[in-house]
Amino acid sequence: MDFINGFNRNQLLMMDFESAVRQDSWARIVDLFVDMLPMDALGFIDVLRQEGRPPYRSADLLKLYIYGYKNQLRSSRKLEQACLVNIEVIWLLKGLNPSARKIAYFRKNNSQAFKQAFRYFVKLLKEIDLIDGQTIAIDSFKIRAQNSLKNNFNEKKIDRHIDYIDTKIKEYEQQLDLEDALEKKEETQKKIAYQSNKKDNYNQIRKQLEASGESQISLTDPDARSVVLHRNIINVGYCVQAGCDSKHKLFVNNDTGTVNDTHALSSMALNAKELLGVQTMDVIADKGYTTGKQIDICSKNGLTTFCSPKEHSSQKNGLYDMQIFKYDSQQDTYTCPNNETLTTNGTIYNKNNHKVKHYKNRQACKTCRLRSQCTTNKNGRFIERGIYQETLEENQKRVESNPDYYRRRQQITEHQFGTLKRQWGFTYTLMKGKDNVLSEVNLMMICYNLTRITSVFGPKALKNKLKELALFFFKKIDPFLIVFSPFGFLVRKNNTLNSPYFMSSYVINL
Repeated sequence: MDFINGFNRNQLLMMDFESAVRQDSWARIVDLFVDMLPMDALGFIDVLRQEGRPPYRSADLLKLYIYGYKNQLRSSRKLEQACLVNIEVIWLLKGLNPSARKIAYFRKNNSQAFKQAFRYFVKLLKEIDLIDGQTIAIDSFKIRAQNSLKNNFNEKKIDRHIDYIDTKIKEYEQQLDLEDALEKKEETQKKIAYQSNKKDNYNQIRKQLEASGESQISLTDPDARSVVLHRNIINVGYCVQAGCDSKHKLFVNNDTGTVNDTHALSSMALNAKELLGVQTMDVIADKGYTTGKQIDICSKNGLTTFCSPKEHSSQKNGLYDMQIFKYDSQQDTYTCPNNETLTTNGTIYNKNNHKVKHYKNRQACKTCRLRSQCTTNKNGRFIERGIYQETLEENQKRVESNPDYYRRRQQITEHQFGTLKRQWGFTYTLMKGKDNVLSEVNLMMICYNLTRITSVFGPKALKNKLKELALFFFKKIDPFLIVFSPFGFLVRKNNTLNSPYFMSSYVINL
């Protein structure tokens, strides 16, 4: 039996690139998607200069990036190589082979345009009912930054380095007193000078840290922060927030802020509400987002939260727990197990960035028979109640009365992160600075949403849907721009047929 053999490389073949790319190829979907985007309105500006080499169109470079990020081709040099060897990329860019420098600067200079492209895509998905905006889940994932851990500092780390240097300098000075040979003394003095120079550098970093007003500083990427990636492994990176709609599990918005989720709930939820143009919305989030102030902001803006409740922070020391004390919302008082009333003076105190009121009854505590079981404080028992405690309790009641609804959070938002990080390798960013990092996040989320709706519709039906959207978009701009032909439709510009706007692949069955 013969082996399966390839073709003869010396044989002259007649072929075209159109037939070399499958009809259900990712490249064809990307081509249709980018062609329907209003590139100028999104901020991708093509400038033709009077002198020098003509530029590449932004649409072509955007197609290259969307194709590449889906296929783990993220670096500019890998994308440059793909333009030379990848048949689908050659078809997609019609043989263009931009340099790695040109590819890299396009991504760097269009951070806001990438953001607007993603938001525009989300609005289109809302318009065709793939996103309903009734329920969104908010969660976050961590990615590594272009900043090593040794180039990230906080006050304790600087003090530790300086203490080590001071110890080394003392050892060298003692060694200097014991040495007799001139050569050894000179060598030791060089070591002391080297350590002194390092100490000056750390003192300079301390000044930068104090001037920034932050708790930590990164030298390579100033926006990056020390974060816990997983299993208590600490690295320098970004905490990327993501909102996902429940209908088809599509991304609706993103951001990157602090190292954790504590203060991200309201800003993400309000941003999603504004983008989707809805009046009310349910928001599901895990325990990390459960903060009284954030939930209160949401409830005042028509957002109903279902955040996993946290246990009370009171110590489990064998004494009466705070939950045993009954709160009277009308009188704003607590009743203790001995049926005594604890009152407040109305003063709001700041405790660890939380606003609380104190409730106590010192006189009753002095003679209370249950005091030994209640408190060891010499002034008697007092209770701290946050000013947003009622909001937290309402949120807890919603979650406990709708456990199955809260469990949908994992179904809505968890598997997307696995796709981005495990399948597409988005565990680190190639960019520096928050805006540029969000460029990559927006590109990844465009790829995910486009891939997801391909699964929903199927490749053939999706291509027809994109063609309809393209026709809808151009009609919305100016119905007189559309000129129908037996092959599809043309778009007139300045009353002349402009070849870049010839959409020969857009054959719509009307």
